[in-house]
Amino acid sequence: MNDDVSKRRLGRGLAALIGEMDQPVPVESARPSVSADRLVPIEFISRNPRNPRRFFDDSELHDLASSIRQHGIVQPVVVRTLSAERYEIIAGERRWRAAQLAGLVEIPVIVRDVDDKTALEIAIVENVQRSDLNPLEEALGYEQLIAEYGYTQNDLGEIIGKSRSHVANSLRLLKLPDPVRDMLAAGSLSAGHARALVSTSDPSNLARTIVSKGMSVRDAERLAQNDIKAQSEPKLAAQQRDQKDSDTLALERTLSDALGLDVTINHKANGGQVRISYKSLEQLEEICRLLERR
Repeated sequence: MNDDVSKRRLGRGLAALIGEMDQPVPVESARPSVSADRLVPIEFISRNPRNPRRFFDDSELHDLASSIRQHGIVQPVVVRTLSAERYEIIAGERRWRAAQLAGLVEIPVIVRDVDDKTALEIAIVENVQRSDLNPLEEALGYEQLIAEYGYTQNDLGEIIGKSRSHVANSLRLLKLPDPVRDMLAAGSLSAGHARALVSTSDPSNLARTIVSKGMSVRDAERLAQNDIKAQSEPKLAAQQRDQKDSDTLALERTLSDALGLDVTINHKANGGQVRISYKSLEQLEEICRLLERR
């Protein structure tokens, strides 16, 4: 079986590896909806350093810990074997952290002995399906799969059940500078806000403006478009200057020196324009006096 076929089938196979662990469970139920393979002392379990999820809200962890004290762990944590009596989390780090806060000495686990690649894929799929990853964590997870295992954007779309464009837009966020990434990770900016800033001249400054003014995504897109337009105007003017002949450029310099102002001449076969730029009302009045005098 070639790699392409394997990758297409992987997305469908991940649910079987994890079990139907993400199905809603009634709050009053104290029994797991998926049977655990065993109970394992919590100190025998370690987090996966490759888990794409990096941020865990303290208040949410304490809320979950309170629920665990009352109902126990409803959904087992999925782990893989590291060595004798040592396990690494594949999916469910949030439940493991909350269980420690709740004072549990052992937790129910499902053991799935898989390689590094599959463990990373499961972690990403589970977190994306639960909407547990912030946009930056999601993008970094995709980048890791592409860099380490040669996945294409189409492959990732099939695995996580998203479109290729969703994957592409997620990866674009990694082009942003660190200050904007930090705002994205903290939730100050949404993915929509951040995507609008990718091609701007100063994403960090524009991001601060968006956050301070509480702009909507649509407002952020307009702000970004204005910035991009402002970037393109000097380039366009430079291109126009490069296309002018030496006589026109010389005449522009002569008039600019005479007036003390910037003069632009756009000459065409059937006519053209002379543009005089001013920065104050006094300069405008001086231009008017010169024209009237002539």
